Amino acid sequence: MAMPNPRLAARYAKSILDLAVEKGQLEVIYNDMLFLQAAFRSSRELVSLLKSPIVTADKKDKIMDAITGGKVSIITSTFNKLLLRKGREANLPEIVTAFIDQYKVHQGIHTAKLTTATAISEELKQAILEKVREGQHIQKIELNSVVDESLIGGFVLEIGDKLMDGSIAFELHNIRKQFENNDFVYKIR
Repeated sequence: MAMPNPRLAARYAKSILDLAVEKGQLEVIYNDMLFLQAAFRSSRELVSLLKSPIVTADKKDKIMDAITGGKVSIITSTFNKLLLRKGREANLPEIVTAFIDQYKVHQGIHTAKLTTATAISEELKQAILEKVREGQHIQKIELNSVVDESLIGGFVLEIGDKLMDGSIAFELHNIRKQFENNDFVYKIR
């Protein structure tokens, strides 16, 4: 089994990102990577197959072709074949993840994770995002919402590796007024 190798994954991801930028194919390759990520997430077997020392490179190549044929760009399928030739295909899932992270950095997209005690409305999510944009001077934010019933109401917001602390408890009461639901308690840990 291949051990995780973040440095190798980052290096390969960077090389394909640079190529994608150079060829003006960044969005195309990004979508390919999202497609591959979804394939790996939905199929443990596929990940195991890529890592298997028993399955031949030729067979792995045929299976990858069957899954990605006509669904990913030439650059991505050539890249997959290159990994197979170098015996690095076991690292592909990790490389895909590294690429997606690097793409977000390249595009200035920050990922925020919003944890709330109960599911909240789209309007409230947007209102919170707006405040974060103002408070952090960040334009592009991708918001992942999580519900954690152990929170006693309110929410926890994480941006990148940072928990939003009270100093950026930006006038949340202003948002609050915009919503009838006045028992919604704001809490930023």
